[in-house]
Amino acid sequence: MGRFVGPKLKIVRRIGKLRGFTRKKPFRRVFRGKGPFQGKVIPPGQHGLVRLMKTHPYDSAESNYLIRLKVKQRIRFNYGITERQLVNYVRKAKRIKEVATGMVLFQFLEMRLDNIVFRLNMAPTIQAARQLINHEHIRVNNKKVTICSYTCQPKDVISVAMKKQSLRLVHRLRQSLRLVHRLRQPLHLVHRLRH
Repeated sequence: MGRFVGPKLKIVRRIGKLRGFTRKKPFRRVFRGKGPFQGKVIPPGQHGLVRLMKTHPYDSAESNYLIRLKVKQRIRFNYGITERQLVNYVRKAKRIKEVATGMVLFQFLEMRLDNIVFRLNMAPTIQAARQLINHEHIRVNNKKVTICSYTCQPKDVISVAMKKQSLRLVHRLRQSLRLVHRLRQPLHLVHRLRH
C-alpha cells in the first residue's frame, strides 16, 4: 500500500487527533439520549450507534490487540509512512540495545526531513512538507535533496532554496499558519544567533 490519499477525516474520527496528517477538525457525534451512553462519542460510520450499543456500557476496556493496532496506525498516518517503512524502522531500532526501542523508533521518525520541515512550521502538514521537498524548495546543507525520508543529522542546516518562487511559497505558508496557530518551533531545531 502506498501513501494514503483517501478521506482524512474518517481516519481522524476513528483513530484520534493527528496533527501532522490534516489541519481539519472532524465533527464528533455525541449520544444525546438518556441512559449509560449519554455523552459518549459515537464511533464513525453508518452503524456507529449500533456498535456503541453492542459494547457493555460500563466496560470501556479495549483489547490489547486493538490498542496496539490503533497506536501503530496513528504512527503510520501521522508520519505519512507505509507499513513496510515502519517495519524497517522498528527492525533498525531493535538493533540498538542501549536505549528502549520505542525511544529510538521515535528518534528515527523525528529525524526524517519531511517531519523536520513540518516541525519548523514551513508547511501545515507532513504531506505539504513532502510536496515542498519533492518540488526542490528545500535544501539540506545548501544541497538539493528530493528524498522525503532523508535522515537528517544533528548539525544539518535546513533552508529554503534561494529561488524567488520557493521563498514566496514558504513565506505564504508560514503566514497562513501564523493566522491559524501561534507558531511554536522546537528549541532543538532552531539555531539561535548570539551576538
